[in-house]
Amino acid sequence: MGLGIAQVAAFSGNEVCLFDSFTPLLSEVKGKIEKSLQVLVSKGKLEQNKVSEVLSRITLSESLAEFSACELVIEAIIEKREAKAFVFHHLYAIVSPTCIVASNTSSLSISSLASFSKNPERFIGIHFFNPAPVMKLVEIIPAVQTSEHTIAETQKIITAWGKIPVLAKDTPGFIVNRVARPFYGEALRIYDEGIADFATIDWAMKTFGGFPMGPFELMDFIGNDINYTVTESIFQSFFCDPRYMPSFTQKRLMEAGYLGKKSGRGYYSYQNKAIKPEPNEDHELGKTIFKRILVMLINEAAEALHYGIASSTDIDMAMTKGVNYPKGLLKWADELGILEVVNHLDELFETYHDSRYRCSVLLRKMTHKDLSFY
Repeated sequence: MGLGIAQVAAFSGNEVCLFDSFTPLLSEVKGKIEKSLQVLVSKGKLEQNKVSEVLSRITLSESLAEFSACELVIEAIIEKREAKAFVFHHLYAIVSPTCIVASNTSSLSISSLASFSKNPERFIGIHFFNPAPVMKLVEIIPAVQTSEHTIAETQKIITAWGKIPVLAKDTPGFIVNRVARPFYGEALRIYDEGIADFATIDWAMKTFGGFPMGPFELMDFIGNDINYTVTESIFQSFFCDPRYMPSFTQKRLMEAGYLGKKSGRGYYSYQNKAIKPEPNEDHELGKTIFKRILVMLINEAAEALHYGIASSTDIDMAMTKGVNYPKGLLKWADELGILEVVNHLDELFETYHDSRYRCSVLLRKMTHKDLSFY
């Protein structure tokens, strides 16, 4: 991720200093970035003679001391609070008081990380999506301590880098990793209940929802370990709210080392000559699966809006640009009908008597006043 962010900044004309504590890795950096830039050349998005120009803007550093002149520093190391705190402790002794310091964390509290800063008003979350040079969305997450000036400056920088910034409140999962949980979690619940297998659930979401990948295909692509860790983190951060409860199926696969494409096996096998299982193309079953997952996604998006996590525009933008959903979930709710969404959630709750399926108060209020999101 760090390499990708460095490429984005250098491509936009900025001088970049790139540091890694594992020195041997630095020798491979420019080769990897050059390879990525050559992909842009092949697509006609960059002239060949500009490759060396972009690379010349990136300086590889073996010491944090070289960050003293930086105006913006983005940390993109392992997702462990203690490790980040160690880096920030040394970084704040080097950077100027006017430097914006940011974390690319996808799951840790920004306000907690800002507490390590000598200038917490200049600390902010800047969450890129992988691969950073390709994905347009960037979540900007102010800490409780972050100043309005820092927010405005960060938005200006990210926009200048050709990205689409969305502003999110500092809550677990921010926008995308929170709102997207039912795409995985409800699919796993449907499987655990024996309603359908992986291939059928994936087929249903692609066929009736227009999603580019089904939930199990996507979890295999992301990494079953990464996806499970995010789910567990959000579940614990929300004080074990049943909405975010992890699945034993996913946990057991992770424990078995079935991590997806990177390990050669996940929900599907990626070994040589492996044959992907055929789905049950029962249209009524497919529509039922799709609608159940969709209303849970809409419910989560509505909850995010209700609690001021982000604006309706930013929530829909985050889901279309961050995880390539075919349309914004709140717009989808309008098309389906708010009352239809509420009724289906109530049916699920009546069936299971599980607070996982409780309807967002915002959706229920909207039905009483015959409102829509747009």
